Amino acid sequence: MAPTGKAGIYRGSVKDFPSFNAEQDAEALYNAMKGFGSDKEAILDLITSRSNRQRVEICQAYKSLYGKDLIADLKYELTGKFERLIVGLMRPPPYHDAKEIKDAIQGAGTDEKCLIEIMASRTNQQMHALLAAYRDAYERELEGDILGDTSGHFKKMLVVLLQGTREEDDVVSEDLVEQDAKDLLDAGEAKWGTDEAQFIYILGHRSKQHLRLVFDEYLKISGKPIEYSIRAELSGDFEKLMLAVVKCIRSTAEYFAERLYKAMQGLGTKDNTLIRIMVSRSEIDMLDIREVFRTKYEKSLYSMIKEDTSGEYKKALLKLCGGDDDAAGEFFPEAAQVAYRMWELSAVAVAKVELKGTVHPATNFNADGDAQVLRKAMKGLGTDEDAIIGVVPYRSNEQRQQIIQAYKSHYGRDLLADLKSELSGSLAKVILALMMTPAQYDAKQLKKAMEGAGTDESILIEILATRNNREIQAINEAYAAVYQKSLEDALSSDTSGHFKRILVSLALGNRDEGAEDLTQAHEDAKVVAENLKLADVSSGNTDSLETRFLSILCTRSYPHLRKVFQEFVKMTNHDVEHAIRKRMSGDVRDAFVAIVRSIKNRPAFFADKLYKSMKGIGTDDRTLIRIMVSRSESDLLNIRQEFIDLHEKSLHQMIEKDTSGDYRKALLAICGGQD
Repeated sequence: MAPTGKAGIYRGSVKDFPSFNAEQDAEALYNAMKGFGSDKEAILDLITSRSNRQRVEICQAYKSLYGKDLIADLKYELTGKFERLIVGLMRPPPYHDAKEIKDAIQGAGTDEKCLIEIMASRTNQQMHALLAAYRDAYERELEGDILGDTSGHFKKMLVVLLQGTREEDDVVSEDLVEQDAKDLLDAGEAKWGTDEAQFIYILGHRSKQHLRLVFDEYLKISGKPIEYSIRAELSGDFEKLMLAVVKCIRSTAEYFAERLYKAMQGLGTKDNTLIRIMVSRSEIDMLDIREVFRTKYEKSLYSMIKEDTSGEYKKALLKLCGGDDDAAGEFFPEAAQVAYRMWELSAVAVAKVELKGTVHPATNFNADGDAQVLRKAMKGLGTDEDAIIGVVPYRSNEQRQQIIQAYKSHYGRDLLADLKSELSGSLAKVILALMMTPAQYDAKQLKKAMEGAGTDESILIEILATRNNREIQAINEAYAAVYQKSLEDALSSDTSGHFKRILVSLALGNRDEGAEDLTQAHEDAKVVAENLKLADVSSGNTDSLETRFLSILCTRSYPHLRKVFQEFVKMTNHDVEHAIRKRMSGDVRDAFVAIVRSIKNRPAFFADKLYKSMKGIGTDDRTLIRIMVSRSESDLLNIRQEFIDLHEKSLHQMIEKDTSGDYRKALLAICGGQD
């Protein structure tokens, strides 16, 4: 019987082929490989349109008819990634997993990511079948090989998972949920050192339903998601394994969607990961993975495979994918459940997660002493950049303002002018940015975005869409003081149309700060749906409708808008961000998307912008400096956590790789840690 998912519905993309005949298929494959060359198109069409059970029967029929091993013949005739994919499809799933693990642990190094993926995601039944397949294929015990190839707590957790003894009872005890949440807190955050055994026992044995409630309770009592605590308390491969276990418990489909996205994003493709997941999930939950993929990444899995691969390899992967969810240009309807859950998680996380910067007030601070150090660093021939970097990024902004005053009092000189004279390039931009107040720095960035021949709309959007009322009002005051012109007038003269109306509305800093209003949220969701052409327009006045839409997104409180966007999903079966991207264009679309993403998860919004500033050839230093400086005392620690979640590498690592010299030293000082 094929695996089933939601309410017993089959969620795989590959199904039994109707009117199946193993002997005919064996003959077709034999003919495709007979003679000079092979008919790869015929091979991929046949194999990707048969279920695994049917492929096993074809192997048996091929042996009976021709006395040959079909897998051996396919290996001989095919090459490279295409061969690996086709041969992977021919093995029964437990044997495919066994081969992947064998490849991961043999030789000089170990592919820990492959081990983590398989061990964290398989059910008890799949684990038992894997053990038997490994024993049959290699005449060895998998547990023994893992014990010999891994170490420490990572090894212990792998062995626990390998037993396939996770509880499967959906009846949950509230008392045990509360106790497990408390035990996890006591084992980590509330303890000097970490009791790893407690993490291993609870995360390795409790049922998925139970653990989902434990994670909710943990957030309630600690104010942090369990993932944050795992990152803080554990390290290395053990940390990565435990995070993978948590992700699979929350949503296996979401875990695999993320793995697939990361396998194809950026330069190069992690083909082994791509093949392993497409093969192993094609008859389990590929439809669920596709739904989550489209919801999270605003593109279909099909389209990303199409862009990132080529030849017969691409054709075979696309057949396994089973369909292009972007083909009709509409939101994949089942993904509405995922979108709704994301908004629910957003509301809980924002309420509970404490935002933290990486730059804090220095203890034993002495403004006079720091002013003296800076003066000495710039006096005479040459400049001691290390001395400057040793002070400026390690003081809070309030302390830096005191240093400016002390410098003026002692030496009768303008510290910023001296720094500007002595430093150059990107280092100068970082240090001077740190010495300004946040409002002065934002005001300057807005001014620079609007001066000259063109306008940098992305900077206007980023700053105005992400600052709170107090910050916006301070920016207005700083802008008027420095440039003798109101920010509103500057925006009005430099932008136009709906985009101007959005920016001016945001620049007023009049966003409501109250709680959600469920009745009003329902009405607001209707307006949003009508404006995005996802509901019948009830108002005859289109201008009035657009004005109400703009007013809702630019003036309603964040808690209220989260509820509006949840109501929107219920009402339309669409996610608001996806709908805006599909039905709007240009700067207006970008502004509304930035508002929505900032409401959903502001640290993730900035983590994404930081990643894009450094990926590929060249670095967008302006964006990198702006975000690092402006978020250093508010939420850069949270941004770091989101960064590693989204991109499987730390912000520290990427800065270290992408920058150099004193500029790198200053950025790493602001970054504050390696994660």
